Amino acid sequence: MLSSRVRTVAALGTAQTLAWASSYYLPAILAVPIARELGIATPTVFAAFSAALVMSALLGPHAGQAIDRWGGRPVLSATSLVFAAGLVLLGLAHGVVALFAAWLVLGVGMGSGLYEGAFAALVRLEGRDARRSITGITLLAGFASTVGWPLTSWLAATWDWRTACFAWAALHLLVGLPLNGSLPRARPVAADHARPAERAAPVPMASAVLLSSMFAATLFVSTAMAAHLPRLLQLAGASAAGAIAVGALVGPAQVAARLFEYGVLRRVHPLWSARLATAMHPIGAAALGLAGPIAAPVFGVLHGAGNGILTIAKGTLPLALFGPAGYGQRQGVLMVPARITQALAPWVFGVALDRWGAGSLVLSSAFGIAALGALLLLRPGSETAARPLGGTDARA
Repeated sequence: MLSSRVRTVAALGTAQTLAWASSYYLPAILAVPIARELGIATPTVFAAFSAALVMSALLGPHAGQAIDRWGGRPVLSATSLVFAAGLVLLGLAHGVVALFAAWLVLGVGMGSGLYEGAFAALVRLEGRDARRSITGITLLAGFASTVGWPLTSWLAATWDWRTACFAWAALHLLVGLPLNGSLPRARPVAADHARPAERAAPVPMASAVLLSSMFAATLFVSTAMAAHLPRLLQLAGASAAGAIAVGALVGPAQVAARLFEYGVLRRVHPLWSARLATAMHPIGAAALGLAGPIAAPVFGVLHGAGNGILTIAKGTLPLALFGPAGYGQRQGVLMVPARITQALAPWVFGVALDRWGAGSLVLSSAFGIAALGALLLLRPGSETAARPLGGTDARA
């Protein structure tokens, strides 16, 4: 019989796969057909997506606070309904105003229903024991693009993009809602009557700024690469087929790195694994710059592996450094700058590619090096970080 933890990870991981596939990974497939039918430019569709990311940044702290108080089950269940509503509105859109309105609703879902919400739900249930579970759901949801892109493409090709949106909405109601509703119930905590172990201790401002800056820098890099990797590699000298082949290596590299984190790196403080991960993109970029397109696979694998570990670090670093009390709200606040840089990354890096070509890797590498510098300034020796990760001081 499956343990409660395994059931929780399986349910959350599957729900996260659905959430990512039907929001973050949707524009890559549907932007062109949406723009064509609505008679607008394709960048306008991505602008609506960027607006959703800004909305998610603004909502994140409030969603995290709600999970801190009531647990992940009610918040994530409501998020399934929000995702479904946003997708239905998108499928019904016939103009720019309706397009942006639909994406803003999806932004509400993204602000409360992607990784940060899932991580907060796990920490609310498991306290400092949540690191393994966080890794587990990223392993499952790491296949969101692998599942989502082909399914969205098939739905749009077989019917149309509107049907694809309606189908994803139905999956949120039929699959995502029951999965999120199956999560263990956390005991509600009144904001003014929390037990001492459940009250968030003050966080040193310098540490919070460093960690938030690291998240912003690394999310800029990962989003820029997600939007422009094939074009970047072609500008570096790779063929179109070669660029696509290298892009296909990123997903498996992410999953392999997360398995390595689960099996090996979980024995060390997450600061060390995050430092290793932030160094991978600049190292890969240096290899590509020095050796040319022959090193493109090396770049793709290193970038993917680093990004895979950093996804886990978004959940485990705040837990290890600051503890589980108040985790959801703190996580939401820490990720606000990251969501804004994520919204800007496709446009900023696209302009850089237009001006500098493959030399734009200097920009992405600078962000990676800055993130590494921030992590090197952080120390795991504070009283909060020194507590054993296996404790249960905030278990619901």
